[in-house]
This record gives sequence, structure tokens and C-alpha cells, in this order.
Amino acid sequence: MLVQPAQREYRTWVIDSRHWDAYTPCPGDIIICTAPKCGTTWMQQIVGSLVRQDPTPKSVSGTSPWIDARFQGTQESKWAILAAQTQRHVLKSHLPVDGLPIHDNVQYIHVARDGRDAIMSMHNHFTGFSDAQLELFDRNGMQDPTIARPYPRLPQDPVEFYRLWMNTAVMPWETEGFPHPSFFNLEAGYWSQRKRNNFLLVHYNDLSADLDGEMRRVAAFLNISINEDLWPALVRAAQFDAMQTAGDTLMPQAQNILIGGARRFFNKGTNGRWHNVLTADDLALYDARVREKLPPALAAWLEAGRLVAGDPRATP
Repeated sequence: MLVQPAQREYRTWVIDSRHWDAYTPCPGDIIICTAPKCGTTWMQQIVGSLVRQDPTPKSVSGTSPWIDARFQGTQESKWAILAAQTQRHVLKSHLPVDGLPIHDNVQYIHVARDGRDAIMSMHNHFTGFSDAQLELFDRNGMQDPTIARPYPRLPQDPVEFYRLWMNTAVMPWETEGFPHPSFFNLEAGYWSQRKRNNFLLVHYNDLSADLDGEMRRVAAFLNISINEDLWPALVRAAQFDAMQTAGDTLMPQAQNILIGGARRFFNKGTNGRWHNVLTADDLALYDARVREKLPPALAAWLEAGRLVAGDPRATP
């Protein structure tokens, strides 16, 4: 049952929230919804292997389509992927929660990461698009009257990129996030849904610190029984080095999208790289934006994760 339709329309060179208009949920559907470079593919691997009860690497886009993407196949091909599956459907979105329909028979998993860590990964990813991918984004922008311009060529310098991200918006009602919707608004939106029984908030830090424990938490949320004989293989398949090794299988399309292919997509998987990159003024700007946009409990969780800041669902 539809509890809340999408409240806003998001259209960029990369995403189009209107694609969800054709979505008819099946009971047990799982939507993994995140900001870019916050552990989306990691969670797709975790959930996919839990649903299939199989650690064997599979194409992520071939099993868990990114519905709002303006590339990676046609909309018809994405719905066909889901229609052909006999197991529970796993879908991906990079939309803010107010751009998604909320159904009470669908389970939503949001993965978050400290924005300073996310921006380092975003910089590596967004400045690595191939010429063919940039041309595709150009066409998307020029053909959409709400955008009407080519995709921006982003700064190679990470500090310049960070300042552009912090000070420029792509949505007219926002103040930052370029070339995607606002990271801060997106996190505030999912935080506001944390009390819903069909929403689970997971943090990148917690996945890094206790992958086994977080995977058990995800399995419990999805009501998936754990096969203890199989469990070590499922956890091993979700470790960063295993995913990096299987990168060409997990992300076969990366060869065409990114310079360096899957190896660039699975770059480092580490946090804290911003410490030696951003200046004191840059960090002060981030802190000010956090104070302006996020309640203190969300700010604490976004920086440190559940294992340090506490469970979002239990937070007043």
C-alpha cells in the first residue's frame, strides 16, 4: 500500500525521479537508497547475497537495477530484470526520500557516511567519467528543459571540487550538493523516517568496524534466516578486497563509464583521506553547514555511526 507518494521531482544529468512513476511494488521488495559513494554497492552486494543465499559475485546492475539512473539501460530493461527474478527484488536509488514513493510493503535500507569521506570518493568517481559517458550526460542535460545545458566538467583539484559541492546547488530549492541533490537535505530526510518499521539506517563506519554484526542486523531486518554454515562465505564476499577483486564481475559496465573501469570504482574503501586535503576554513564551512541543516543526534550519527552514537531508531 502506498503510504506517501513522492513529494518532489528530481532531475539532473544523472537521475530522474519520474522513473519511479512506473513502479508497482511486490511484497518483500527492498530499496537501497543512499547518497552517492556512501556504500551503495557494498549494501547491494550484502543484500543480494543474503536474498540469494549465495556468495558468488553477480553483476550488481544486472540483479539490482538503479531505477532513477538516466543510463545503465532503458527503463523497460530494468523492469524486465525484476520481472524475471524469482527471489525478492532489490532496487537501488540515489534519490532523497522525498523523491521516492513510500510503500508499507517495501523495505528501505539507507546507508550513510560522513560527508567529508563521501566527497573524497565522489571526487575520484565524478572526475573519472569516460568521454562517452560525459557525452551521454551532455545529451541528458540538453534534452531536458529543466536542465538545458551540458554536464559540467568538474575540477580535478579535490579542494576546488569540495568547495563547488559545498556552495553550489543543482536543485532550485537547495543551497549545495552540485552536481547532485543536497547531501545534507538527503540525510535529514532519511533521518526523519528512522522510526518507520520498514526503514533501516546503516552507517559506513559500522560496516567497516563490524561487517559480520551489521550483516546480521540487515538479515534480521529483512527476516532472512542465517545459514551458519554458509555465513562466513557471505561475509567474506562482502569484504572490500573481495569486492575489489571481483570488480569486473560486479560492475561490468564500469569499463565503459569510468577511466580505469572497476578498479577506479572500487578505489580505496577507506575513511579519513580528507584530513590531509581540506583546509581549516573548508572544515569550518562543513561544520557550519552541519549545524545549520542537521539536528545534533543526526550530526553525531553521521560522523561516527551507530556503534559510537547509538541506534538512530532509538534516538528521540
